[in-house]
Amino acid sequence: MSRSAVPGSLVAVSVAAADLDLVRAQLGRPPRGVVEVAHRCAACGAPTVVRTAPRLDDGTPFPTSFYLTDPRLSSAIGRLEAGGVMAEMAERLAQDDDLAARYRAAHEDYLRRRAELGEVPEIDGITAGGMPERVKCLHALVAHALAAGPGVNPFGDQALALIGDWAGAGICPAHHPDVRPDVRPDVRPDVRPDVRPSGAGERS
Repeated sequence: MSRSAVPGSLVAVSVAAADLDLVRAQLGRPPRGVVEVAHRCAACGAPTVVRTAPRLDDGTPFPTSFYLTDPRLSSAIGRLEAGGVMAEMAERLAQDDDLAARYRAAHEDYLRRRAELGEVPEIDGITAGGMPERVKCLHALVAHALAAGPGVNPFGDQALALIGDWAGAGICPAHHPDVRPDVRPDVRPDVRPDVRPSGAGERS
């Protein structure tokens, strides 16, 4: 178990060495600033999202508090982005005041969770994924949705619904880094779920 103190925080954190090894295998590089595993794969238990310190060990401010690590999910999200779904999301964001309010609430949730690990003035008010006014990176929005639970980040929830059963697709690269199966989870562009899930505002 690796234990450290988050710079600028009173919270001591611990991350299992085995989890850090898995994240290293997933990313293909040493992970930076990991303070805990925020979400795990339902199929194999490997990390899916890690929570990172708002200031890295070298002093660099790091606004991305929730970082996606699973390569299968990352690839599926990349295909969604390439298919133009973010433009559709941005259009609805500009037209739907209620959706805009819930997206801003997601932004505030992100700030609150990051502040639990310490305040970093350089990134004050900055979150990730384009929140609260743009849809810029689905990877960041999905990472937040997985870490916070359903009903918190509307576009992260929608992206996960569009992707489908990514966790059940093929061999987990985290446990088998030498295996590179053609893992292409079902991305269903025809699905446009209501981004007002029941239980909105609930957190895991």
